[in-house]
Order: sequence, then C-alpha cells, then structure tokens
Amino acid sequence: MGDTKNFRRVWKKPKRPFNFELKMDELKTVGTFGLKTKRELWKSRTELSRLRHQARSLLAVRQEVREKEEPILMHSLSRIGLVEKTATLDDVLNLEIENLLARRFQTIVFKKFFFKTPYQARQAISHGHVLIGDRVINRPSYVVKIDEEDSIRLTPESIFNKILSEPETKSDLGSPETENIEVPTEPVVEAKEEPVVEAKPEEKPAE
Repeated sequence: MGDTKNFRRVWKKPKRPFNFELKMDELKTVGTFGLKTKRELWKSRTELSRLRHQARSLLAVRQEVREKEEPILMHSLSRIGLVEKTATLDDVLNLEIENLLARRFQTIVFKKFFFKTPYQARQAISHGHVLIGDRVINRPSYVVKIDEEDSIRLTPESIFNKILSEPETKSDLGSPETENIEVPTEPVVEAKEEPVVEAKPEEKPAE
C-alpha cells in the first residue's frame, strides 16, 4: 500500500464526458443497477479495463509463462462468476460492464428477495439488514463469490421480512390468477313499460 495521504484514484473519467449518447447510456445503467453516482460506474469500467489489459498481456507473452499465469486469472474470475471454469482469454476480452455490475451484492440481493427497486435493496444493505452467512455486509458494491450466494439471507429481526411477505392487493387485481374469478352480481330486474295513455282533445262548448 502507498501513503494514505497520496492515494491513487481507482477510477477514470470517460474521455468524452459531454457526449450525449454516452451520458444517456450511463444514466440508463445507473438506474438499472441502482448506483448512487456515476463514480461507481466508472470504478467498474476501470476494473473491466484492467482485466482486459491483463488478458491481452497474457496473449503476448511466451507460451510457458501463459500456461502458468492464465489458470490463476481464470480461477480468480470464475470464483466471482464472471467466466466459466473452462473459459479462455477470449471470454475475458468479451466481458461487458453489465457482467461486472451483475455480481454486485446490491444486484444479487435485489433479484433474490424481489425488492421493488434496486435502491430499496441498497437501503436494506446499507442499514445492515442482509447477511452473508453470519456476517453483516453493508457495502452494496461488494463482489459476491459463487459459493456465497446460497448463504445470503435477511436478518431475523429485519422489517423487510414482513414487508416483502405482504401481498400487494393493487397488483394482484390484474394478475392471471384473478382473471378467472367470477364476481357475484345481483339479478337484473327488467322494468316493465307502462302503457301510454293518449290525451283526448278538449271539446269546445256549444254556442
């Protein structure tokens, strides 16, 4: 580690920060994965660039060095679910930013417990409502390993246990289960038409 007073940034800004299409793509990604700021997106993008650079460097070295270091890289990436165990360096070069963001603790908790939004999942994590085994993880950006996914659970005293178990009456009204339910209706009584009596013309008095 270096000096804490002279730390290095772990993210880099895009080269074209005022590109309209790039800004729209970034905003869409931030909203989809519930990121707090674009800085979290830039951190993941910088990490992806580092992995690609490492893969390209292994493709350029001698075969002996590659056979020694490539399994180490593949094992570290397969542990966090980015690639398969039988993947190659080409699979590392084909990784996208969404693959890294999908392994975040926030994204996995959002999908596993069916939170309404990824921001609600972020709130639950930040307030210490989610466990991995017996540990409370309050960092939404924590990268979850494959063997840790089954041990993710809510704390027993968490309020989200009750909130997520309550059925939503409004959303259930339009569900397929309620479409075939017959609603009892009152019998309709047809009104009888009364006969119309024509008024007789008034007789004029005789002169």
